[in-house]
Amino acid sequence: MILSMTGYGKAVAELSDKKVNIEIKSLNSKALDLNTRIAPLYREKEIEIRNEISKTLERGKIDFCLWIGKKETESAVMINQGLLKSYHDQITETAEKLNIALPADWFSTLLRMPDVISKPEMQELTDEEWTLVHAGIEEAINLLIEFRKQEGKTLEKRFNDNIQHIKDLLEAVTPYEKERVEKVRERIMEALEKTIGVDYDKNRLERELIYYIEKLDINEEKQRLVNHLKYYINTMEGTSGQGKKLGFIAQEMGREINTLGSKSNHPEMQKIVVQMKDELEQIKEQILNVL
Repeated sequence: MILSMTGYGKAVAELSDKKVNIEIKSLNSKALDLNTRIAPLYREKEIEIRNEISKTLERGKIDFCLWIGKKETESAVMINQGLLKSYHDQITETAEKLNIALPADWFSTLLRMPDVISKPEMQELTDEEWTLVHAGIEEAINLLIEFRKQEGKTLEKRFNDNIQHIKDLLEAVTPYEKERVEKVRERIMEALEKTIGVDYDKNRLERELIYYIEKLDINEEKQRLVNHLKYYINTMEGTSGQGKKLGFIAQEMGREINTLGSKSNHPEMQKIVVQMKDELEQIKEQILNVL
């Protein structure tokens, strides 16, 4: 089964006083590249979170984000009423002593004073809360894995199409291959008859022709390419984590196709080889996104 390295998952852990948002996304990468942004309350669990993500997702450029969202009924900040009253009294007293006019908008003035508005104090992370948040993290990871599976199915279909196209093109080579051998033989014989005006050993020439034509034979390359195509399909049907292996098989396929091109010595065969290379390039591009 093919798994893509592209994925996305999001979950929300609902608590009594807040909701914790967990978001994780991944793109292709040669190795595991994990970046995390975690709300201060949960940073003590960062190593545990990293280990779980690394073990489960294996590879990819992964961004993990965990932040706290306040519920609508809860105030995001607190007003220090004692400090606000103290500022009010001091401003009033100073204005009377210095004969300065009092502010026209008391609230606007006082709320801008230092420390009048403050965020709630940091809470301590309890086991109960972490259990709920950890469940949310697992849910987000599982959603990302499911996303990877769906993307993997799309990749697998593309690969099967590309492989089938290469197989069809390889079959199309056969008639030109036979035609090519005869044309090579005819060209050599015609050249000899035009340039050599003396008798020559025809049996020896025939042996030399066979030797020369054997060098242009592509049966071994065709068979190896067929084997690589089968191996590629079988590898896709295996367990996850085949991306690098598929890349190596694609390299071997490329070697055989290049050899076919260098031995073709026929315009129609060369066109077919170019089409094979195009299909292989599409495979190589998509392999970069396979886990």
